[in-house]
Amino acid sequence: MAIPLRKATDIEKLRIAGQAVAKTLHYLKQNVKSGMTLLEVDKMGEDFLQNLGARPAFKGLYGFPNAVCTSLNEVIIHGIPDKTVLKDGDILGIDIGSEINGWYGDAAITIPIGKISKEDEELIACSKDTLEYAIDIIKQGMRFKELSLAIENFIVGKGFVPLVKFCGHGIGREPHCDPEVPNYLDGKNPKQGPKIKNGMVFCIEPMICQKNEEPIVDKKDKWSVRSADGLRTSHYEHQVAIVNGKAQVLT
Repeated sequence: MAIPLRKATDIEKLRIAGQAVAKTLHYLKQNVKSGMTLLEVDKMGEDFLQNLGARPAFKGLYGFPNAVCTSLNEVIIHGIPDKTVLKDGDILGIDIGSEINGWYGDAAITIPIGKISKEDEELIACSKDTLEYAIDIIKQGMRFKELSLAIENFIVGKGFVPLVKFCGHGIGREPHCDPEVPNYLDGKNPKQGPKIKNGMVFCIEPMICQKNEEPIVDKKDKWSVRSADGLRTSHYEHQVAIVNGKAQVLT
């Protein structure tokens, strides 16, 4: 596995792309409301991103048709925007990618629509808290498998399970590259595999299921991913760079 090491000037270019995503997610979090359609959310995100001088990186990527992944309720990732109307009590995952001058940004949040249940608040908090925990414990010399195990243990400790067969990823001049960063230990030995080094840039994205960690990809749209238990899910993501031995958030 050849994991790129980025120069400080490259990391700053990735930060610019990442900040465009962060600003767009913040805008959507403040403005998405009950009564909107998922297509309206998508257009809002695409227009805002373009006004920042960024290209929506997801649009056309691997054939994805839209600028924003809108993952509603039981959909955990890769939801395709459609005419579905948001209503109070929904929870919505919003995942956005950007590209500026050949460098990529990527992040995601899950937001409440109106007043949501205590159970859904805890579900969203798990993905957000897991992400913050992971960022906080990262240090140079740690193995990626050790990070994955720590993420898994944190999620399970909250009473949930991590989605399997999907993971975080490296990012740079392409939207996805090495390393892969699962939210669970893949294999039995966390002391194996590549170590985290200064200059690495990657996305951490906890994907939280309630009971069953196995994914089911929608047979109709070929994109939307749900948990096999059919229950609601949540997803958070940040793009980080390893600088001076620690993780620095770019989004």
